[in-house]
Amino acid sequence: MAKHWIAGAIKHPGALHKELGVPQGQKIPEKKLAKAAKAGGKEGQRARLAETLKGMHHSKPETKDVKSDRGNFKMKG
Repeated sequence: MAKHWIAGAIKHPGALHKELGVPQGQKIPEKKLAKAAKAGGKEGQRARLAETLKGMHHSKPETKDVKSDRGNFKMKG
């Protein structure tokens, strides 16, 4: 698989927002995205890609500041 396949997959940023009538900068409602994903054509392809990319998002682990004799550090936990 290509190293940066996502960059090549998104050829028209904002096209799905425009097709679904959702203003740019707002999140697309999940029900509207699911309905569009069942549709055929480019709209369906874009919606399915959006669902795939949405599932790839991982939140960063929480960190806390720890002070030691060697300095201040951020640790997971």
